[in-house]
Parts: sequence; C-alpha cells; structure tokens
Amino acid sequence: MARILTIVLNYRTPEMTLGAVEAALREMQTLDGEIVIVDNDSGDGSHEALVAGVAEKGWDIRVLQSGRNGGFGAGNNFGIRAGMSDGSKPDYYYILNSDAFPDEGSICILLQYLEKHRDVGFAGSYIHGPERDTHVTAFRFPSIQSEFEGSARFGPVTRMLADHVVPLPVPEQAQAVDWLAGASMMMRAEVLEEIGLFDETFFLYFEETDLCRRAKLAGWPTHYVRDSRVTHIGSVSTGMKEWNRVPEYWFDSRWHYFVKNHGWLYAVLATFAHLTGGVIHRARVLLQRKDLGDPPGFLRHLLAHDLRALLRRRKKHSNENGNALNRTSFGEGK
Repeated sequence: MARILTIVLNYRTPEMTLGAVEAALREMQTLDGEIVIVDNDSGDGSHEALVAGVAEKGWDIRVLQSGRNGGFGAGNNFGIRAGMSDGSKPDYYYILNSDAFPDEGSICILLQYLEKHRDVGFAGSYIHGPERDTHVTAFRFPSIQSEFEGSARFGPVTRMLADHVVPLPVPEQAQAVDWLAGASMMMRAEVLEEIGLFDETFFLYFEETDLCRRAKLAGWPTHYVRDSRVTHIGSVSTGMKEWNRVPEYWFDSRWHYFVKNHGWLYAVLATFAHLTGGVIHRARVLLQRKDLGDPPGFLRHLLAHDLRALLRRRKKHSNENGNALNRTSFGEGK
C-alpha cells in the first residue's frame, strides 16, 4: 500500500491546527501513513500548546519546530524533508492548511485518484466554507493578459480575454488545471524529487503557482478532484480578509514569479498591463460612483515596489559587471 506523509503547517493557530489534525487522523485510519505538525516559528507558545494538545489526546504524532518563519513553502518543505518517523520516504506528501478540515473520504479519494492516474503529479480537493459555500481554488497561470483583465474588471475585456482569466469556473468533475491553492493538495513524491520542493524565495502567495508550473513543464499535470471535499475557513493565519494594505511580501512574490518564469522584461510588461487595467477600472468606478474594491494606494504600492525591484536589478548587474572588469584588469596587469 502506498504511504502518505500528511503535513499540517501551524502559524499561531494551535487550537485550529489540532482540529485539522483530528479530522485528518479520522480520514487516515484506513491508510498507511503518518501526520506531522510543523510550527512555523510562531513565537506565541503555539509549539508548546501543540505538544501538550497532542500528548493530552494520546496521538502518535510528531510536532516539529521549524526554527524560522520562512513562509508557507519553507514550512511545508521542513515537514517534507522530515520524512517518515522511521527515516524512510513516503510515496505521497499531503499538505493540509491548519484551517482546513477534510470531509469524509477526502484524503482516500485523492490517493486513489493518483494511484489510478499515474501520469498526474498533484491532485487537489474541492474546497468549501463552513456554510457549504464554494471556494474558487482552481486557476490558470498568470500572464500579461490576465494582469490586464484582472485589474480592469470590465465585462467586454473579460469576454475578449476569456482564455486568460486566472480563476477558473469551479470544475464539476475531475480535470486538469494549471494550478491549485494548497489548502488540500496531494503530491507525488517522485515529482518533487524530480523538480524540487517549494521555492523558498516566495514567503507567501505564488509558491503553489510556481510549483505546479514546474511540474507541468516536467510533464506532470495538476488535477482538480471534485469528489474530494474539504471544509476551509480561509485566511486565518494571513489575516487577508482584514487587509487595509497589501503586504510587501505579496508584491515580492508576484514580481519573483514573473521574473523567474518569464524574465524581467515580461515582468515589467505584466506590471504595465496591471497598471493600465487599474486606471481603466478607476475611471469607470469614479464615473459610476462605485466602490473601488482595492486597498487604498494599491496601484501606487505596486508601481513603487516594481520600480525598486528594477533599480536593485540594475545596481546588481552594474556591480557584477564592475567586478568582472576589475578581475579582468587585474589579470592583465599580472
């Protein structure tokens, strides 16, 4: 039987994490696997609370301390690298958010799907809220066109660029998608061995996008599995629902994704497209006297961030060229 290592990443939500683990334990009773909790250096007593909670419930579960908060990808990588308790490697890694609770049969369904479809690299669940409301978690890869469409938010533009809209309609059955949100995702171990783990340059956001893109380029598609259902509260650790200002790490991740996967010129054009669409949206809502729908100063923040990133790049290349010239001059003088 295939072996599964389930990783639940905690950041300052110990009680909720224990609830997610309890739901996962229930679903893994008939499976060959283990669960490991990784506290992502919460610094608020979470690690101690998790250790005490596991001991109180009598669970045979490891609680690990990452030692640093490197973000979502780094925390999950820490759990992946820990492997099974006997030092072996599993066949599959299953990552589960601390605010996600597997419904009946959900983990088993993902395993069965990957066992049946040997050419699929990753499989993710249908995600819904506590009130059974559907969460959109299946997406296309971002592009210049999607940046313009997503910021313009204008019907004719969306219809014209329909094939580039990032959020996909919620699939009614299992199907391939570009990427999935990592609230409930099972990953084939051999794929991670081939393409590597999460890129830890991403602190938060775009890390699943990048991982799924690397898998797809290596010939391992990601599939959305509708029959696997997971209840998700959402944005508890990040506080995204209460953002008054988009944090710097979101802009860092966005910029890194485009530069890494498409080059700096593409990243610049993607930002230009986003700014252009944003100006169109603002003009329209001003005329219609509607709510903007963005945190205050979002476009200014985006522009300032990416200009700084370009200046850092220019300075870095200037220094590298200068050092190369100095080394050449020294060599000739010698």
